[in-house]
Amino acid sequence: MRYFCLISDYDGTLAHDGQVTASTLQALKRVKASGRKLVLATGRELPELLRVFPETSLFDLAVVENGALLYNPATGEKRLLAEAPPAAFVEKLRRRGVKPLSVGECIVASWHPHETEVLEVIRSMGLELQVVFNKDAVMILPSGINKGTGVKVALDELGLSTHNTVGVGDAENDHAFLGICECSVAVGNALPALKERADVVTGHTHGAGVEEIIEQLLADDLRSLQPRLRRHDILLGHKENGGEFCLGPYGTRVAVAGPSGGGKSTVVTAIVERLIQKQYQVCIIDPEGDYDDVSQFVTLGASDRIPGVSEILEVLKNAGSSISVNLLGVPVSDRPGYFVGLLPRLQELRARTGRPHWIVIDEAHHLLPSELDSASLSIPSSLGSFALISVHPKSVSKALLDTVNCVIAIGPQPGEIIAEVNEGSGKAWAMPEPIRESGKGVGSGEMMVWQLPESNPPEKVTLEPAKIELRRHKRKYAAGELGEDKSFYFRGPEGKLNIRAHNLNLFAQIAEGVDDDTWSYHLKKHDYSVWLREAVKDDTVADEIAAVEGNANLPPAESRERILETIRKRYTSAA
Repeated sequence: MRYFCLISDYDGTLAHDGQVTASTLQALKRVKASGRKLVLATGRELPELLRVFPETSLFDLAVVENGALLYNPATGEKRLLAEAPPAAFVEKLRRRGVKPLSVGECIVASWHPHETEVLEVIRSMGLELQVVFNKDAVMILPSGINKGTGVKVALDELGLSTHNTVGVGDAENDHAFLGICECSVAVGNALPALKERADVVTGHTHGAGVEEIIEQLLADDLRSLQPRLRRHDILLGHKENGGEFCLGPYGTRVAVAGPSGGGKSTVVTAIVERLIQKQYQVCIIDPEGDYDDVSQFVTLGASDRIPGVSEILEVLKNAGSSISVNLLGVPVSDRPGYFVGLLPRLQELRARTGRPHWIVIDEAHHLLPSELDSASLSIPSSLGSFALISVHPKSVSKALLDTVNCVIAIGPQPGEIIAEVNEGSGKAWAMPEPIRESGKGVGSGEMMVWQLPESNPPEKVTLEPAKIELRRHKRKYAAGELGEDKSFYFRGPEGKLNIRAHNLNLFAQIAEGVDDDTWSYHLKKHDYSVWLREAVKDDTVADEIAAVEGNANLPPAESRERILETIRKRYTSAA
């Protein structure tokens, strides 16, 4: 489910001439019965609202006084979200003959044409107040207070994100909260300016218009309206014709695959950056600590500490917090079990709140390998939006690959990569000819994107890079545990050895102890620089080491000393 909350204005939206029809009330009850929340957003003062609309009790929360007061109908609790109006201000308005004049707990209200006198009094007294219009109604509130700010507070209390809301309104003061809703709806009688900015305009007016959108909400969770919500799309890059290529923020399940060092992390960083910019909540499962330095994330876990499931869920309670779960402290062999235990808890949270909006699974072939029998039991058919990243997509659990509906292939053989994802999933999609014939590959910063179903042709896309740079985490490579496929193996000229170095500290210790023949064997093959470049992904250090490897005049002792010094200068301080 995408939409967990319906937010509605009262006058002119739910109500016509102050009254809500029985059929509209019945529709609201059906929304509640579906497990969704209801929030009322009105400019009315609370006593007046309760008098004309006792059915306010249907709503989980009511934002009244145009965002200045939050009311809980179940408990009767009121929470002021702004300061009360200065008594001297109210008195001066009365002396100026402003009638009618209503004074709430925070709001002061009158009618057109008294906005002129109101503005003159505000100016003469030097007050930081604002005038908000609701058709002919004139409302005076502290600066920065509106229905949008009040709705945000209400959603925080409910543990929901604006991205899981539908908002319905009709007038000027509804712009503020409709603008933050994932789907904004103007009823048929709304002002032209509101209709122009809304995602959807109902064919019916007032409460009948609200009923109309409720019917669509309950029928298909507004999936039929998705083409009208392109403002939320996530820019990936540009097609060959220059047009934008975007991913949908909801229901996109993407596999990002390609060779080591090919740019998978660069692509994922760009996607994640734009998700966060649009305030979607992201949970990254980060086996190697690559995202520790990204300031937009709360990071839990380290090489010496395993993140607890309860503390992960505690961070995710805040809809505004994205998280990276660092699994360096979890032994490689235990990571599949850890993830299989965490995923159902994330899904439980998603079932209640729709969050986290995206789950990013790095090194997916380690977390959910194809041989993991329990994977099919732990991966629901409706996993929601996710990105899995793998250098070996065929080694990823079939249960996970089965849910993929978009493949981003990077590297010299994108056709082979897409075919590997296809084969691993077991779905055997018919491969379009442009993919099968793709032998020339894609260049730096480019990718081949195939959006399923199979009738969609593949697109060659040039990445729109992220503004943040993903900095590789030094501690991971210095003292963590790299996977078997990223470790260095000292084998020697005759292959008699098989000594594994799963981090740089261990590499340095082993390198100091191996014989000169073994050291020189790997040196001449440029194995050291290749490892630093492809597994550690540090081109700078790899270039320095390659220069040493290319100097055939250096004796083994000196080449060993130079290479280890280069590594220690960069990484030892991080251990």
